[in-house]
Amino acid sequence: MSAQQSIPVLILKEGSQRTTGRDARRSNIYAARVIAEALASSLGPRGMDKLLVDSFGNATITGDGATILKEMEVQHPAAKMLVEVAKAQDDEVGDGTTSVVVLAGQLLQRAEELIEQEIHPSIITEGFEKAMQKGIEYIDEIAENIDPLNRDTLKKIAMTALSSKVVAEFKDFLSDLVVDAALQVIEKKDGKYKLSLDNVKIEKKKGESLEESVLIKGIVLDKEVVHPLMPKRVENAKIALIDAPLEIEKPEWTTKINVTNPEQLKLFLDQEAQILKEMVDRIREAGANVVFCQKGIDDMAQYFLAKAGILAVRRVKKSDMEKLARATGARIVTKVEDLTPEALGSAELVEERKIADEKMVFVEGC
Repeated sequence: MSAQQSIPVLILKEGSQRTTGRDARRSNIYAARVIAEALASSLGPRGMDKLLVDSFGNATITGDGATILKEMEVQHPAAKMLVEVAKAQDDEVGDGTTSVVVLAGQLLQRAEELIEQEIHPSIITEGFEKAMQKGIEYIDEIAENIDPLNRDTLKKIAMTALSSKVVAEFKDFLSDLVVDAALQVIEKKDGKYKLSLDNVKIEKKKGESLEESVLIKGIVLDKEVVHPLMPKRVENAKIALIDAPLEIEKPEWTTKINVTNPEQLKLFLDQEAQILKEMVDRIREAGANVVFCQKGIDDMAQYFLAKAGILAVRRVKKSDMEKLARATGARIVTKVEDLTPEALGSAELVEERKIADEKMVFVEGC
């Protein structure tokens, strides 16, 4: 007796449609071309910006392909693939997202014309692959080797990329910032120059001109000093990075304390204050005059830190703590008891400044 073959079962979302064969192929090509045509008018020197309005009424004006696609609510699977292509281009190169989508759309249009002439898709695919190899060969022929430390060449590259953006009128100014930042963090490893974007951070604030932008050779934190009596400027900073709360540790289980007279309450509060003072004493004895804490800092601990002349910032993001560690040479400790002079980092200056009516902390010279 022949074995029974199982019949596949398809479960589709309500309202979904399933197409196969030529209809499916035509639908996929059409969806991808719609995306490409939406971006085509923003390509090139005469490209126009798009005004995008989301479901909440927030408006975005941009000519950047990656931004346009990110704001579009794409549902069709083939169109989503084209969005992913643009995202990969943006992640890998940082530019050319509109070009890659428009090019893909044109290739699909030509492919559709060939399919209508009864040419098999596998033959078309093979032709595209051969054309790609030929294109790569030509690019290799015309490519020029550049000195990765040549500032003038790098600036021309940056200005070319900025020419198609909304900020094109500021491209000369911004390209200087970009190149200076790149040259600051570039590293030579195994005979090759490498630049990690993890070493570059962009902080944005509303209220000032774009030309007020500055490059800080250090770290900028969107935080403020936790106590008004703390110093707002510390030179020759010795920096402690603490991944632990400067607070009284809460018990794991629900705990009740029966207080029968005011003296007992005073003893209890005095003991809490003593524990926090010992934490601050440990920090001071290690030689730190600046503390960046990834967790919270108790009000009483803030008072003791201010009294000791220590600048402190709380609830610093993990990514910022890691940047501070790399920049200052500090070691992140998970317990105050582990803080030693060897674990401290250093910087020429740590200062709180007011930028566009908001306070930020700058760590420079590290």
